Amino acid sequence: MESPIGGLRQTSVIVVTLETGEVYVIASLSSRRDTQVIYVDPTTGALRYNAKPGFDVFKSEKDALNYITNGSEWLCRSTTYARAILGYAALGSFGLLLVATKLTATVPNLPGGGTVYTVTESQWIKILLQNPQPQGKGEVKNVNELTDMDIDGKHYFCEARDITRPFPSRLCLREPDDEFVWNAWFSMPFKNIGLPHHCVTLLQGFAEYRNFGSSGNLEGVVALIARRSRLHPGTRYLARGLNSCSSTGNEVECEQLVWVPKRAGQTVPFNTYVWRRGTIPIWWGAELKITAAEAEIYVSDRDPYKGSADYYQRLTKRYDARNLDVAIGGTQNRKALVPIVCINLLRNGEGKSESILVQHFEESLNYIRSTGKPPYTRIHLVNYDWHASTKLKGEQQTIEGLWKHLKAPTVSIGISEGDYLPSRDRIKDCRGEIIYNDDFEGAFCLRSHQNGVIRFNCADSLDRTNAASYFGSLQVFVEQCRRLGISLDSDLAFGYQSMTNYAGYTAPLPPGWEKRSDAVTGKTYYIDHNTRTTTWMHPCPDKPWKRFDMSFEEFKRSTILSPVSQLADLFLLAGDIHATLYTGSKAMHSQILSIFNEDAGKFKQFSAAQNMKITLQRRYKNAVVDSSRQKQLEMFLGMRLFKHLPSVSFHPLNVVSRPSGFLLKPVANMFPSSSGEASLLSFRRKDLIWVCPQAADVVELFIYLGEPCHVCQLLLTVSHGADDSTYPSTIDVRTGRCLDGLKLVLEGASIPHCVNGTNLMIPIPGPISPEDMAVTGAGSRLHAEDISTLPLLYDFEELEGELDFLTRVVALTFYPAASGRTPITLGEIEVLGVSLPWKGAFNKEGPGARLPEQAKIFQNETKSSLSRSNTNPFYGASSKIVPPPVQPSASANNLVDLLTGEIIHSEHIAQPVIGNAVDKGGDLLDFLDQAVVEYHGAQNDLKLSSSHDGRSSDSSSQQYIDRLKSLTGPCMERKLDFMEAMKLEIERLQLNISAAERDRALLSIGTDPATINPNVLLDERYMGRLCRVANSLAHLGQASLEDKITSAIGLETTDDNVIDFWNISRLGECCYGGTCEVRAETDPRTSKSFSGSSGGGSPSILLCSQCQRKVCKVCCAGRGALLVSGYGSRDATNYNGVVRQGGSSHGTQVDITTNHSVVLDGVVCKRCCNEIVLDALILDYVRVLVSMRRSSRADAAAHEALNQVTGFSLNDGLSESNQSSEKRSIKSLRQVLDGEESLAEFPFASFLNSVETATDSTPLLSLLAPLDCGSRHSYWKAPPSTTCVEFIIVLGTLSDVSGVALLISPCGYSEAEAPTVQIWASNKIHKEERSCMGKWDVQSMITSSSEYFGPEKLVREDQVPRHVKFAFKNPVRCRIIWITLRLQRPGSSSLNFENLNMLSLDENPFAEVTRRASFGGAVEREPCLHAKRILVVGSPVKKDLARTSSQGSDQMNMKSWLERDPQLNRFRVPIEAERLLDNDIVLEQFLSTASPLLAGFRLDAFGAIKPLVTHSPSSNSRIWDVSATLIDERHISPAVLYIQVSIFQEPHNMVTVAEYRLPEAKPGTAMYFDFPRKIQTRRITFKLVGDVTAFTDDPTEQDDPGSRGLPVAAGLSLANRIKLYYYDDPYELGKWASLSAV
Repeated sequence: MESPIGGLRQTSVIVVTLETGEVYVIASLSSRRDTQVIYVDPTTGALRYNAKPGFDVFKSEKDALNYITNGSEWLCRSTTYARAILGYAALGSFGLLLVATKLTATVPNLPGGGTVYTVTESQWIKILLQNPQPQGKGEVKNVNELTDMDIDGKHYFCEARDITRPFPSRLCLREPDDEFVWNAWFSMPFKNIGLPHHCVTLLQGFAEYRNFGSSGNLEGVVALIARRSRLHPGTRYLARGLNSCSSTGNEVECEQLVWVPKRAGQTVPFNTYVWRRGTIPIWWGAELKITAAEAEIYVSDRDPYKGSADYYQRLTKRYDARNLDVAIGGTQNRKALVPIVCINLLRNGEGKSESILVQHFEESLNYIRSTGKPPYTRIHLVNYDWHASTKLKGEQQTIEGLWKHLKAPTVSIGISEGDYLPSRDRIKDCRGEIIYNDDFEGAFCLRSHQNGVIRFNCADSLDRTNAASYFGSLQVFVEQCRRLGISLDSDLAFGYQSMTNYAGYTAPLPPGWEKRSDAVTGKTYYIDHNTRTTTWMHPCPDKPWKRFDMSFEEFKRSTILSPVSQLADLFLLAGDIHATLYTGSKAMHSQILSIFNEDAGKFKQFSAAQNMKITLQRRYKNAVVDSSRQKQLEMFLGMRLFKHLPSVSFHPLNVVSRPSGFLLKPVANMFPSSSGEASLLSFRRKDLIWVCPQAADVVELFIYLGEPCHVCQLLLTVSHGADDSTYPSTIDVRTGRCLDGLKLVLEGASIPHCVNGTNLMIPIPGPISPEDMAVTGAGSRLHAEDISTLPLLYDFEELEGELDFLTRVVALTFYPAASGRTPITLGEIEVLGVSLPWKGAFNKEGPGARLPEQAKIFQNETKSSLSRSNTNPFYGASSKIVPPPVQPSASANNLVDLLTGEIIHSEHIAQPVIGNAVDKGGDLLDFLDQAVVEYHGAQNDLKLSSSHDGRSSDSSSQQYIDRLKSLTGPCMERKLDFMEAMKLEIERLQLNISAAERDRALLSIGTDPATINPNVLLDERYMGRLCRVANSLAHLGQASLEDKITSAIGLETTDDNVIDFWNISRLGECCYGGTCEVRAETDPRTSKSFSGSSGGGSPSILLCSQCQRKVCKVCCAGRGALLVSGYGSRDATNYNGVVRQGGSSHGTQVDITTNHSVVLDGVVCKRCCNEIVLDALILDYVRVLVSMRRSSRADAAAHEALNQVTGFSLNDGLSESNQSSEKRSIKSLRQVLDGEESLAEFPFASFLNSVETATDSTPLLSLLAPLDCGSRHSYWKAPPSTTCVEFIIVLGTLSDVSGVALLISPCGYSEAEAPTVQIWASNKIHKEERSCMGKWDVQSMITSSSEYFGPEKLVREDQVPRHVKFAFKNPVRCRIIWITLRLQRPGSSSLNFENLNMLSLDENPFAEVTRRASFGGAVEREPCLHAKRILVVGSPVKKDLARTSSQGSDQMNMKSWLERDPQLNRFRVPIEAERLLDNDIVLEQFLSTASPLLAGFRLDAFGAIKPLVTHSPSSNSRIWDVSATLIDERHISPAVLYIQVSIFQEPHNMVTVAEYRLPEAKPGTAMYFDFPRKIQTRRITFKLVGDVTAFTDDPTEQDDPGSRGLPVAAGLSLANRIKLYYYDDPYELGKWASLSAV
């Protein structure tokens, strides 16, 4: 594939799979000169690319391949050579990479360059990931089905040009039209790593060309490009008519492009004609019946024309060329309207099944005309019964009749004409619209534009549509050729002498005329020798559109038929493609397209038999295969993923412990290997067994992470020999930014005994305050074992751990099962986390480009909100008290994901309008618009906490208590009911109060938090039903959101709904009264102290769509109630939606396929809603608020991390954003480095210790930030009292360091401030092992130059920044650099490193240091240590080519030691009886008195999943590519399960003997847990506790997810899952006893 502009090579892709299972993608694009290597993380499937030369950027493909394979082909398990990347997705246990292995240039050499390639062969590369997270069997099945999707021959792309719009596109390749991009979701991983062009823009449909001419001459080229819309994807009986995205099934935009090929450097004339085809744009469908010959057609009885106007509005917006023609020809050419002509080919005879559609089609247009929408559009319907006409008149007269209908609209709509100019120097001579961009050289000049469009349809938009559109396009094709000077008149085919091989057919010239070609442009002109004048126009032009008036035979006789046959061939192929995509079979009745051929009649009999065969194929595939094909389309488009892949996270975690992570402290090994302890973190040694010395009672690992992140998971690979007891049994985890800031996040987590090679995943929460744990959660209860209430609704007692995106050190402490008995064995260790897009934030490109600016805006809004008393705690710009999930920031026209930095453009979505609750408009997303609930009362009661960590102020807690007392009375004498408790929780969340702060406030007034817990205020059976309805609402709401976002493509939608999705009335809100006839909210108790007028304006009065009564806003149910309005039916309780095969249901439109979902129009009052629906709405709303609080905490943590690096909170600008400053910084850096590389640049490098920082200084990490980050006048400095500081810098990778450069602060040095510098180098943290590289006196080094003293003068671009360089005598290979700066005066030091034993790492060696960051100004009078940047200079060590392994006697000794059999084996303990209790999560087992002492139990890993979608989306939620944050909510508050073991002891009580924190593993994995001591008992109880309700069953495995009565997932049942065992010597028990081994 060629480069867009003068490329020298074709795009090449190599997918290399190594023997280790690692996958690398080597991409060499035609548009670039280098080669990129993309690493697929073998654990999570995340793509990794850092743009580091020599690591993932190479000069050639060969260099990249040699780097990956270490020059040895034997290391490759497989190699796939491809021509293009089509997409990638990490789907749980699998990574799916789609590549095109064979391409066909179906439209080569477009005018202006560029080739359209059709994918003729593709390959799905399935990558098996090591992710142990449970995944349902149904999900795995769906992933496998996705790989069966038919790609070959039906998808195409252009690497150099935008072809998603009619030719030539006014926009560049980077901005395609989303309606026709089929791999937008599959390409997102490449955009997230900053390589958006590495995955092509894939279109579905047909694209081919044909050359035509006569006498062997090439006269012209015709190309047919058909783009299928993705707005209503699906198969024949699952995607008909309109859907809620206002698009029709089988919708295709077709384009006929004709041009005259020219030599290089010559102008290329061309013209295009565009038309549409699709099913009828109303809500209809067809129900397939096996016994009937035809499917039963029906039209929805609920608003069948909803969305029709939007459909035509989308067409109008796309094909409106009125203003373009005005710009070219002046006002006299202005066209007042945009014509849309619908050619309806349905059967309209009496008794015909399709006649009902014809009738509704006409009625829908009458309805649209009555509404006046869309404006400036004239829609004209032509009913032409194709089948009836063919049967009565024959094919030829049917074609003639079609031409008569098409003549007027075709001539009126016209075609687009223009020229491609090879050089932009000729633009000044053009008269027309000029189009040019970076995708091509030269420019396009469009002289005329097509205004409007003709649309063809039959029932399926297949066979009749293809034939009619061909004969219509044939007339246009002849006219296109005429306008290009190519005459297809057969009477002129002979006797004409071509002047060049590039000439065309023309009318004969009058006497005295001559035709010539311009030598420069190649354009034809004519000379009149009679008058000695020239003209570009032919003196005797043909009559335009003359063949519309001909009969069929006249057309055939007067036309050269070879180009006609070429065009017919294109339509035959295109018809088969469209039919195959929609029905699974080729097109029928296609013989009419060959009617101009002499032998056309010979194939009629054959065609009839072929049609019968195709009919049978279609019936079978429609009945059997369509549902699977529909699922494939939805998954490929990234739609309804919550249904097909409910547990899969689409933003996989990064394995931050590799490749550049390393161990700070050596780990002893009984059998040393040359690879060292680094192999513990390397995926290449997946079979590693690390044997620690026998004397070790504990093993500690200090892991330095390769990049800063928030740590989410720890993945352990169980490794041992024949004896599995050598692997540790428990683990402690500490995390922190540096060694002196480690915090305990996990203590005593259980590690079960497992088979060698088992992967165990341990969720890691953030550090939780001990004070919070004391008042909230299970740890705060005195008798937790007696509490059996499950939080079925939501987690009322959620503990919030700290989120820190600058975590750099993870300390692991392993404890053996039995201290000192056997050596401890370890396997691979992986740390997984979420990182911020630092590269984009610093470089201002790709992901994270605008993250710093948006973060500063967020902070400014937060600051300003502190002065206001009525502010949303989750957003900083609002004029009313609003629920957090539905009020976007007023300043965020372009939202930015704070964790990815991706800009969320809203070009296709209406902008939010912030205003009062009663104002119209507001939200981006129709169905959620404006969820604003008016608050009647003193708005000063609500105050936002000034804390940035999510904690509330004391005033917020007091306000919460006031709300509680307003419900229960001053003396707390009344108990709350469920609805009141839920509304109180809403108040708590909007006051920004955590669960722990709430409980602390309640306990302070003597109230037990359990008394207001909504989870205990309802009957368990009712809660089970309520949860099912709420879950259905969540999925239907997600489907509605997806449809709303999709429907905004190509439309400028505005929403004016007053009622939001939930419409929950706040405490104190009651019915407006007056004309409201419902009066559903009239309880005077709650309005005692909070009721009041709405303040300004009269309340909105609406009409209930069910009872037709007038209803005020407060008495309306949220619009989400419309989704489950039919509660009690199967449809409302089963979120899989309608099973009907059809375009729309007869009644309730509840469906979460992409075809149809409910259109949330109208309102329903609370009286007409089932009580459980209202309860489901408030439950869903609380879940949304909880989710938004989690996201708010993540955003705050992201802001804090940015602030700690760039200090944006006190800077006027994060950086000088103009490009010249960036180029200057890069040039300055190169001058300082002098040909070497910077080795200590954040985020790859960081400090290992905290350093005392002055209050008016930039953050410590700013010393390692890129040069162009931060203000030019900012710098770091120590407190004036500090005379000595030491920086411990960990480099990004092992490097050969040649020196250190210190960039001098803008204030410059004074005589007292020039420090002495001493530098050491080391590979480990042991101070004894470090080497001193030298000691320098800066004062003596800079004495000879005055430029180092005083404030910095204006720096030129070519001037080297002021710096002091400390060069080493010889380069040193190291990973850690120690730098000490010391002032030459007495004073206090920030740390006494002489007495610091930092090397043992047995204890926290540093005192807690509080660092504050701000910007420095003028030089302080009191001397202090300061610097602008620290640069470590040298070169990184390239990949070690040596493969390390243990050899010789050590390997033999290790093997023999590992193969030693254990002394004791596990044997099953027989039980007499067992029973399940409490939703199958409690298991009681009864044993005989003769049972042996119990040593432990085996537990098979659970099969339940953690669903991704648990609530309806909030207003700022988006689907896959632009979600609010890329940190999965499940990682902010991870769900953890525990197994609690109790035994019966005399006299009559149960005693808890152990509680085990369960790791996650593949379902069915056998895990063995030893008891702390051997147990003798007759009854033992196992109880599953923890976040039980966070798990659910895989709905894709169930026919009816709501059929199970239990509220807990069946996958968590303890039935047949636990087996007791004891230890014994197998030789003593004998052969038969071994059969009872567990």
